Amino acid sequence: MKKKKAGMRKSNFVVGAFIATLGIVLTKALGIIYVIPFYAIIGDEGGALYGYAYTIYTLFMSLSSAGIPLAISKIVSEYQTLGYYNAKRRAFFIGKRIALLLGFICFLFLLLFAPWIAEAVLGDLTGGNTIEDVTFVIRIIGTAILVVPVLSIYRGYFEGHRFMEPPSFSQVLEQLVRVFVIVFGSFMAIRVFHLSLTSAVGIAVFGATAGAIAAYLYLVFKKRKNKAKFNEKIRSVNEPIITNKQIFRKLIIYAFPFIMIDVFKSLYNYIDMVTVVQGLVDYAGFSVVDAESIMSMLSTWGAKFNMIILAISTGIIVSLIPNLTQSVVRKDQDDINHKINQALSILLFFTLPMTFAISFLAKPIWTVFYGVSEYGPSVLSFYIFVGFMIGLFTSTISIVQVLKDYKTVIFSLFIGVVLKFLLNNNLITAFYQMGLPAYYGAITASFIGYFVSFVICIIQLKRKYKINYENFIKNFIDTICGSILMIGVFLLLQFIIPISSSVRLMNVLILVIYVVVGIVVYFIYAHYSKLTEHIFGKNIFKIFRKK
Repeated sequence: MKKKKAGMRKSNFVVGAFIATLGIVLTKALGIIYVIPFYAIIGDEGGALYGYAYTIYTLFMSLSSAGIPLAISKIVSEYQTLGYYNAKRRAFFIGKRIALLLGFICFLFLLLFAPWIAEAVLGDLTGGNTIEDVTFVIRIIGTAILVVPVLSIYRGYFEGHRFMEPPSFSQVLEQLVRVFVIVFGSFMAIRVFHLSLTSAVGIAVFGATAGAIAAYLYLVFKKRKNKAKFNEKIRSVNEPIITNKQIFRKLIIYAFPFIMIDVFKSLYNYIDMVTVVQGLVDYAGFSVVDAESIMSMLSTWGAKFNMIILAISTGIIVSLIPNLTQSVVRKDQDDINHKINQALSILLFFTLPMTFAISFLAKPIWTVFYGVSEYGPSVLSFYIFVGFMIGLFTSTISIVQVLKDYKTVIFSLFIGVVLKFLLNNNLITAFYQMGLPAYYGAITASFIGYFVSFVICIIQLKRKYKINYENFIKNFIDTICGSILMIGVFLLLQFIIPISSSVRLMNVLILVIYVVVGIVVYFIYAHYSKLTEHIFGKNIFKIFRKK
């Protein structure tokens, strides 16, 4: 007699982080690969228009749903651990109603006020995209906000039960549909039906809506199919009376800091959007076309590679929140300390060498994806470090949020954004006067803002929660050494294999060789220095086999 398939399975922190990260990395990888044909179809001007739409979209997505799925994950994990199953189910339904309401309000706002937003973005600039163009794409992408918030609630509900596979697969499915609409839709619009560039970008940004609908239907199906798994009781207690008002209040309290995290992160992009083009034109002598091209690299093309770095931090956060919440509910200080150190160490283990490698290989990477560019490789080689810093900051501030230190969350976010705002144009001017690329000023301002916010969180965790960073510091030093060794090997390899070629296909081969060599060197070092053992433990592979 055949055994029935196990279906959905719960994951511990490390395995859950791996599953969540794998799903997000695959999603972001698809998000990078599609830009090769997409860039060839719409070019820099279309990329800038696409970037304007997505910058506004991410800001309003932060307002409508950014914190709610993580809050749902946290509440579900908390109630599940305590055995409050009725309250857990009601929290899910209340979360859905809030998400639908906020999504509709944000959609309506974008629909009505898109012209005003477009005017605020472009100002009096001429020679590139028009206010009408930006208005059109903002209204189109606004439709996604009707779907994504409630989709996020479903993901948070699964993750709160530590079912990591379905939400991870839903992200891949969402991206596949989105990429198909972006590439196929924009190609058909321009090359077959000969529509305007604005129409093509409008179709492309609608991919966000199409992908969200597909992912939502998949999770609804999985939830209904596995109803018994969600209703499973791990402990029997006399559940206290918890009113809907209390659940609503807890949801808002938990969600608000997460919303603020994403809102403030979006403000970094918004500050760039309204200052970089004007600043490069006024203070550094760039033409509007070149300034918009650089802006598109920061908001769209270069940012795609930062997403790979951020995918790892997001995967770790998604798994960490329900697991860390469980430890907090149990008041297990040793386990809290261990999980925080392990989470930060895992993040560094993967993202630091990736950041160094992408920076070093910026020229062949940019050429492969976008062709020869005057500014692209220079932007990417520096901007990737902002992605690294965002990942480190986001993970740390999420930990502070789980520990309910909301004052530190808001304070660190506020200080970082204020620094970004004050430094942006000043550093653009300073870098230009020093004979360095002026756009490095905006990138440096972002790095400083996120770094200061990160330091504030780290200090507060040490001071208030007695987190011991001894293991993290040791792992950080070993990770730095492994990354530097990898770059050293790259420098030697240059004498045999040039770092880049004028032939696009040759750059693909160059990247494959360098990446393989880099991975081998780094992991050999990590193995013999026992870095992998210190971070993941001796039995990591046995853990995966059990799961």
